[in-house]
Amino acid sequence: MFISEAHAQATGGGGGMGGLEQILPLILIFVVFYFLLIRPQQKKAREHREMLGGVKRGDRVITGGGIIGLVTKVIGDNEVQVEIAENVRVRVAKSTISNILARGEPVKGTKDDDAVEKPILESKPAAGSDGPVRSGGGLFGALFGGRKKE
Repeated sequence: MFISEAHAQATGGGGGMGGLEQILPLILIFVVFYFLLIRPQQKKAREHREMLGGVKRGDRVITGGGIIGLVTKVIGDNEVQVEIAENVRVRVAKSTISNILARGEPVKGTKDDDAVEKPILESKPAAGSDGPVRSGGGLFGALFGGRKKE
C-alpha cells in the first residue's frame, strides 16, 4: 500500500544490442594486437628456425651472448661446435645462435661441391705463351687482357 508504483516497474534497458556493444571493443583490441604484435613475432620466429636449420660447417656466427666464431662441426639438431679463437672450440646450443654473419664455402664431398666455380685449364697454350692459361678471367680478366699465366 505504501510502496510507490515507480519502484515496481521494470527498467527498460538497451535490449539485445547491449551485449554486442560491450564485446566489440575487446574484439577490436584483439585484432589490433594480432596484426601488430603476434603475427610479426611468429614470422620472426619462423625465419630464425629456418636460419638455424641452415647452419653448416664454415659459417661465421654470432651467439646471443655476443661471441663471434666459426662453426667447425654440426654435432646434432640442437648443438654445434664453434671455434671462438685459434684452437679454442666450444659447444653451443643452436638456439643461442642469433645471426649468421657469413656463409662458409661448401665442404668437399658434399652435394654443394659442384656449386663452387673452378678455373678451367686449356690443354693447349695460347700463341706466344709458355704454359697453360686460365679461361674466364671475370671482371679483372676483361680489364687486363683475359688471360693469365700460371
